[in-house]
Amino acid sequence: MGTDATRGPRLIVALDFPVPAQAEALAAALDPAACRLKVGKELFVRGGPALVERLQARGFEVFLDLKFHDIPNTVAGACRAAAELGVWMVNVHALGGSAMMRAAREVIEGYRQRPLLIAVTILTSHDAGALHEVGMALQPADAVQRLAALARRSGLDGVVCSAQEAAALRASEGADFRLVTPGIRPAGSAADDQQRVMTPKAALQAGADYLVVGRPITAAADPLAALAALNAEIGGA
Repeated sequence: MGTDATRGPRLIVALDFPVPAQAEALAAALDPAACRLKVGKELFVRGGPALVERLQARGFEVFLDLKFHDIPNTVAGACRAAAELGVWMVNVHALGGSAMMRAAREVIEGYRQRPLLIAVTILTSHDAGALHEVGMALQPADAVQRLAALARRSGLDGVVCSAQEAAALRASEGADFRLVTPGIRPAGSAADDQQRVMTPKAALQAGADYLVVGRPITAAADPLAALAALNAEIGGA
């Protein structure tokens, strides 16, 4: 797995809108040379594959953030559909286990431009109390480390993780293991519903490859200017 972190935009703008028209209006105001786009559950349910195709037709590479978690055959079928849709990246839940993750990787392997396949470890909205509530007697950092190692052994390209775990994962999993970090907030901005956040510069210095940014761009009065400011910070990291 060679790294492509230095090729193409490292910022991924989360299109967390309730209706496709809002997402497409923002995409029209952004530059595909400056960012990639993330399509999550609500937007995909409302807009479907056609929305992803329209975003790709604008020149954007799309991270399909649906966090597949099911029996291996079902997840493999979903990942095959994502590969056929032409997305840049797709994810599964590491908690689905190694058999599920291996099945997902195997089914996309034959595609000429296969999507990057990454695993969700522990959601950035979860702290130790939330993990204990569902029966995981681990600190978030320990759970992330364990699930990331499992994802790598299963052949995945990387993981979604908090930037606060990036340095440890970079050290343990190597330079070619992609780290996608949500919870990115410019210095001085609100954390909102994220429990484990970091600035773009600090996240890159910690070892992150891609930075997922939502409200600092999507809620900005001038989204393109906000994107440019974040890219300037990344350029100086």
